[in-house]
Amino acid sequence: MVAGESSGDFLGSQLITALRRRRPDLSFAGIGGPRMQAAGLDSWYPMERLAVRGYFEVLRHYPGLLALRRRLSKQLIAEQPSAFIGIDAPDFNLSLEGSLRRRGIPTVHYVSPSVWAWRGGRIKRIARSANHLLALFPFEPALYQQAGIGVSYVGHPLADEIPLGDYTSIAREQLRIPKDRRVFALLPGSRESELQYMAQPFIRAARIIAQRLPSTQFLVPLATRASRVLFEKALYEEQAEELPLTILFGHAPEAVAASEAAIVASGTATLETALLGKPMVIAYRISPWSWRLMKRMRYQPWVGLPNIIAGEFLVPELLQDEATPENLAQALLNISQDPAVRERLPERFEKMHRLLRRDASQRAAEAVLRCIKAA
Repeated sequence: MVAGESSGDFLGSQLITALRRRRPDLSFAGIGGPRMQAAGLDSWYPMERLAVRGYFEVLRHYPGLLALRRRLSKQLIAEQPSAFIGIDAPDFNLSLEGSLRRRGIPTVHYVSPSVWAWRGGRIKRIARSANHLLALFPFEPALYQQAGIGVSYVGHPLADEIPLGDYTSIAREQLRIPKDRRVFALLPGSRESELQYMAQPFIRAARIIAQRLPSTQFLVPLATRASRVLFEKALYEEQAEELPLTILFGHAPEAVAASEAAIVASGTATLETALLGKPMVIAYRISPWSWRLMKRMRYQPWVGLPNIIAGEFLVPELLQDEATPENLAQALLNISQDPAVRERLPERFEKMHRLLRRDASQRAAEAVLRCIKAA
């Protein structure tokens, strides 16, 4: 198994647990983070080495990634595992899956690359690389079935893990937040490359909000020590130590649940925020050159998962040059103070939650075991 970031680490840990319930004799090795390791994965290399986003950011790390993939491929071919599961990280995993599949090792790709959003030509590559694909969203299987790729819709494990309902007061008690405080969550990303571009505008936006709403408390959950160091460095450079801001090591669901709204970097965290029923502003910044390339390849107007699933702009998206501190602050204040948003969004998000709640890890485990049996 190979996962390349914290969201994949979560998916992988849930899948390992589900597989072990059915097959206690299975062992797991590859690349994963702390959650997968806690579930029983023997991680041969640090997961952070794969956590790079953006064309030009990847190019800078490409020689090291290529060398790592070659070493990993040799190890896996020597091991001859019952199956290989690539969890997201398509640019790394699909090539690895292709080389393993040619050696007769069954390959499963968990999480459809966003071929419905951009780079649709990857479907052909997926067909060559993966014996089977596990899809998280209900609109994805038809795309792969048309291309003759084996696919299973399993739902999203986050929808299974996050309970239905409003847990604001419980989360605030857990985090010891006074009842009279207004609380906003800031989720600037899990990758180091994301924080390099987004920590500063998020911090500046928080300063603007704090000036307008003096009783505000900000919660910033960060997934790794490296991301915490980068965020604290940005705080120091912005001379923003005076901000009423609490950095949490993990605890993203609690931070979001305790908040009335959030600014969230585009990615899985936007779906988590929606499943927790919270209004949000979706933001994203990458290198200018990467942005120009990605912008040309987009097929639809949305980048945030809640908007993609809904097929409309349920929540605002501020991308690249639009993701200024002033715009982020104003957008967050607008959605947090709009009665129509507070009434409408929870209903839409609950429908989304029920749609994705499918006991995903168990379904995924069944599909993996079928692939092993078929081999």
